[in-house]
Amino acid sequence: MITRTGNNRVRAAAALAKKAKARKEQGLFIVEGAKMFAELPKDRLKETFVSESFLSQHGEKAEALLKDIRYETVSDDVMKYMSDTQTPQGILAVAEQFSYTLQEVLESGRAEGRPAHLMILETLQDPGNLGTILRAGEGAGITGVVMNRATADIYNPKVIRSTMGSVYRVPFVYVEDFEKSLAQIKAQGIRLYAAHLKGKGNYDGEDYRGDTGFLIGNEANGLTEETAAMADCYIKIPMAGQVESLNAAIAASVLMFEAARQRRN
Repeated sequence: MITRTGNNRVRAAAALAKKAKARKEQGLFIVEGAKMFAELPKDRLKETFVSESFLSQHGEKAEALLKDIRYETVSDDVMKYMSDTQTPQGILAVAEQFSYTLQEVLESGRAEGRPAHLMILETLQDPGNLGTILRAGEGAGITGVVMNRATADIYNPKVIRSTMGSVYRVPFVYVEDFEKSLAQIKAQGIRLYAAHLKGKGNYDGEDYRGDTGFLIGNEANGLTEETAAMADCYIKIPMAGQVESLNAAIAASVLMFEAARQRRN
């Protein structure tokens, strides 16, 4: 059992939990909690740490979860040192990051006979918003997520937790040249919609049954003028009362589920 926070493996795992640079350089990320660990594709699993209290409290459940998996037992203090949360869940894994190209993301739905249903994010900063969009997106049947490099790190532990496993199943990609990538998306017949203050028609008046991409901008500033100009159509979500706009993840969810509703019908 590891009882020292100075252990090299412990320090390396802690760095992955706390530093985006370490995650990027090593191509690894941290997964915490029994549910997220259980859903993690095991071919991605590199290393597993389990606290002594997790093993003693969960007994048969822990045994089943860890069947045929090599793991290292650590003290509760060491687990707290490695964890990104105030109250660690007792199991932490180091996993290999996923890798998709833009073309793979664009073709992911078509391979299953589904039209494209993309979320395209520009400089989204809040990890909770990003994680929620992936989780809600899986529920709405999106085929992928495209992000510019200024968008929050999808491997931030807060994002990973808030996806509730959807990060394992929804293909995503960061692109270097956002405008060029949008042009590539449009060239493949995918119609782009921007929720925008200049939108004249309500979002539920458009047809999203064909290849569709929704543009979602920064929480404070929205879409840049250059990105908004790439949209084929501006839409608006009508508001009652004195509310001017919605949280980015909520607005994205409204749009995604409207597309899902239309496709069901």
